Amino acid sequence: MSQSTYAPEAEQRLRSEAAEILARYPDPRSGLLPLLHLVQSEDGYVSPRGIALCADLLDLTRAEVSAVATFYSQYKRHPNGEYTVGVCTNALCAVMGGDVIFDRLAEHLGVGHDETTEDGRITLEQVECNAACDYAPVVMVNWEFFDNQTPTSAVDLVDQLTAGRPVRP
Repeated sequence: MSQSTYAPEAEQRLRSEAAEILARYPDPRSGLLPLLHLVQSEDGYVSPRGIALCADLLDLTRAEVSAVATFYSQYKRHPNGEYTVGVCTNALCAVMGGDVIFDRLAEHLGVGHDETTEDGRITLEQVECNAACDYAPVVMVNWEFFDNQTPTSAVDLVDQLTAGRPVRP
């Protein structure tokens, strides 16, 4: 089976789930964001075959779907690690230590922005804003907030993830 298309049973299931999603919207195009979440949940990122499926379902071009997928940071355009660790480096978090945290994690993990560790466990990202300024600096792990971080606590957090230990905000 080609990686450019879904297996027939997967495509049938995705189309069924997409129909349920699109039924919620008077204008089907309004369902594009949930459809992107759907294909990302299937592939772990918004894959070319996911783009093609969304385009087909909504009678859009692949370029139109890609334009939306690349605008929003929650849609990943390549496979990420098991854990996506996002460090807010927007103005307030940066002043409160976000830049230092990101630099320390990048050095500790041996990766830069939007890169994944060799073991495939962690993808490190600089995040523009986590919308949690009251608790700056903030680190996210797979969309869970870990607030009031320090360089030391952030390194401990990724070490726990790398070791396979559960973490809680």
